[in-house]
Amino acid sequence: MELAVEGLACRRGGRTVFEGVSLRIARGEAMLMRGPNGSGKSSLLRVLAGLTPAEAGTARLGDATLAESEAWREQVALAGHQDAVKPALTVRENLSAWAAIDGRSASEADAALERFGLAGLAADPTQWCSAGQKRRLGLARLLVTRRPLWLLDEPTVSLDAHWIGVFAEVVRAHCAAGGFALAASHAEMGFGGGATVDMGASTLTDRGSGAAPAGSEDPFLSEGWA
Repeated sequence: MELAVEGLACRRGGRTVFEGVSLRIARGEAMLMRGPNGSGKSSLLRVLAGLTPAEAGTARLGDATLAESEAWREQVALAGHQDAVKPALTVRENLSAWAAIDGRSASEADAALERFGLAGLAADPTQWCSAGQKRRLGLARLLVTRRPLWLLDEPTVSLDAHWIGVFAEVVRAHCAAGGFALAASHAEMGFGGGATVDMGASTLTDRGSGAAPAGSEDPFLSEGWA
């Protein structure tokens, strides 16, 4: 099994965010994605998560294709900029809710809290947690979803050096068990040995003028829906 992406492109707000992106990640590998702000790293992760439609190209993960939305989403877990936690729920309630969605047990949620050093806060409302604790809770969700492909958008923001190291261990263990990971980050992740994809100038299209390329206007923005 591998993640195979060919010629992927994305348009948002009438502009091409990136185009011609191709990459392959074999089972057991973690790939790091680099690039300047605005180069399309987060947009690529959202496309691969099935949250933003692709303008062109294909992606396949085992037998699932990106065009098969439901089958694809069942294989993917996204850790985005937001930690996806409810402040009024306790730390345990937050993670248990995610575990229940995927049919996981409460004991698995407790094990994930333990792995990320949150067991002592399990009964506390999440609104009491620091930014780093909320980030660790969001990342603990990866352990209870049990999806093979992890899409990670700056996952170590708000983490100190110790927890960055712990998270790197978690990703390495996921890959050793046959999973995949694609991480966008400006920082060194510590995964070790993985390939790097550059979302640099070659993936950008007509950014400077503030207008979409000729002939490629977004039909909604040009009132094509009227």
